[in-house]
Amino acid sequence: MEELGIHGPIFISIGDSEKLNTFLSANEWMPRDQMLVDDYSFDAYKAVGFGRFDQLAKESVKDIKITAPDLGWKGWFNYFSTVGKVSPIPNDMKLGEIPEGVLWVGGTFVVDGNDVLYQWNDQVPGNHPNIAEIVEIAKNAAINKKKKLFSWQF
Repeated sequence: MEELGIHGPIFISIGDSEKLNTFLSANEWMPRDQMLVDDYSFDAYKAVGFGRFDQLAKESVKDIKITAPDLGWKGWFNYFSTVGKVSPIPNDMKLGEIPEGVLWVGGTFVVDGNDVLYQWNDQVPGNHPNIAEIVEIAKNAAINKKKKLFSWQF
């Protein structure tokens, strides 16, 4: 990825450019050049092994812990005022249909060059990895990369 000029973190979601622009307007601190929107073909999600939570065996998800982030009053207000505008619902959706985009779950990766150091696939919405563990993996990868750059062999 580095050869292509891609540096992380990268945020990938389902939707279209209009929804992405709405999301970025509500989250101006996020860098635009690190955002990608997978269209409603879900090709990027499929390519990395993500799936739909409604296609999982009920037994496999019964003990999954689901938590909500601590966003505070302002954060939750911001969330509820934009969630409908950025949800992966195509414009040609008919009333009463369940949009496929809301059934897909994502995940988290730590990537170093072409190596995947960590992968987590969400099982259901609200299921996410241990963030401290991910940060530690990414920090260790960065430290090890620096060590390799500055180690000289005599």
